[in-house]
Amino acid sequence: MTLPTLNRRAVTAGMLAGGAVFALPGVTLAQSGADAARRAVEQAVAAVNRTIASGESTQAMYNDFERIFAQYADIPTIARSTLGVAARQASAAQLQAYTSAYQGYVARKYGRRFREFVGGEIKVTGVNPIKSYYEVVSTAYTRGNSPADVRWHVSTSSGSPKFFNIIIQGVNMLASERTEIQAILDQQGGSIDRLTRALQSA
Repeated sequence: MTLPTLNRRAVTAGMLAGGAVFALPGVTLAQSGADAARRAVEQAVAAVNRTIASGESTQAMYNDFERIFAQYADIPTIARSTLGVAARQASAAQLQAYTSAYQGYVARKYGRRFREFVGGEIKVTGVNPIKSYYEVVSTAYTRGNSPADVRWHVSTSSGSPKFFNIIIQGVNMLASERTEIQAILDQQGGSIDRLTRALQSA
């Protein structure tokens, strides 16, 4: 998959949001949900930036990014979405193996680009309720590039905010990932097991 320009690519690395819903006295459920979604994105961005600035080895950074992704993203939802209709034909064991492989694949894939984000900054500017989830609006700033509009889709339905998609300058990352995974699945003859092995070695 060819990702958008640097400021979009780098920020996608922040692919990752989470945190707890805080029940605050006098705050409505909608307000607390919106606040939690906003904090989730802010915490995720902070975690990514700490890793970028850590000076760790490349492999150590990949491990950190995978941990962040596992903590903050709704990985089962994302993985099933990228797998598409094939997910309905997969066994529970196949889905589990694929989800684990996809998690590592995404961490390595975007981790290779995270270094380009050194010195960058993402500022959250607002939250919009959309049906059953929240859209956290932010702006990404990177060296030598125009600011990029970044919108994080965060669900609080599980009781803990989890990111499941990012829209960067109008580009839907979940849709892009789905297209790429479907192409790899086709290359593997429609075999979920071979797809899983391909992601493990990518």
